[in-house]
Amino acid sequence: MTDTAVRLVLASTSRYRAELLRRLGVDFEPRAPGTDEAPVAGESPHARALRLAIAKAEAAAGTRRDAVVIGSDQVAELDGTLLDKPGTASRAREQLLASSGRQVDFHTAVCVLDTRDGHRHVHVDLTRVRFRPLRDEEIARYIEREQPLDCAGSFKCEGLGISLFEGIDNSDPSALIGLPLIAVARLLRDCGIALP
Repeated sequence: MTDTAVRLVLASTSRYRAELLRRLGVDFEPRAPGTDEAPVAGESPHARALRLAIAKAEAAAGTRRDAVVIGSDQVAELDGTLLDKPGTASRAREQLLASSGRQVDFHTAVCVLDTRDGHRHVHVDLTRVRFRPLRDEEIARYIEREQPLDCAGSFKCEGLGISLFEGIDNSDPSALIGLPLIAVARLLRDCGIALP
């Protein structure tokens, strides 16, 4: 189904996701999905990220029948423990201390919902981040300078957070920031949106 008049909606008010989507040169409307993000007992990080991406897309779509809606969610995992957005400097310090010298997995899910036919196109990207051993003073300095309190895992890889790593393993570098653009571009093309 191809329609150049289709409206593109980003089911997020995240400035990080909006900045990423702008790279594709498409016009879009950001919309807060207002989704309950509470974890479900026994749910894997992969399943949680996908469930929330779908829920966000569906919530932002509402009753629209003229839009393609992009929902995305990211879940950080350290040895089976979820690392949510820290919210405070002390929680960010705890997360970074726990991640020091270890690997953190980031499950970044995207759902592209075509409201014209109700079809959901989904993808989950896995990014593995290897942290170098971090000293207390490095963590304190990093948190003070970058204030990563609204980021899962307590860092911003697009900024100074990159200095905390030994390596990153993934197939899409934009996924770690919060929106896997390679998959998004493919899923939008599947909906008939011409890219590039």
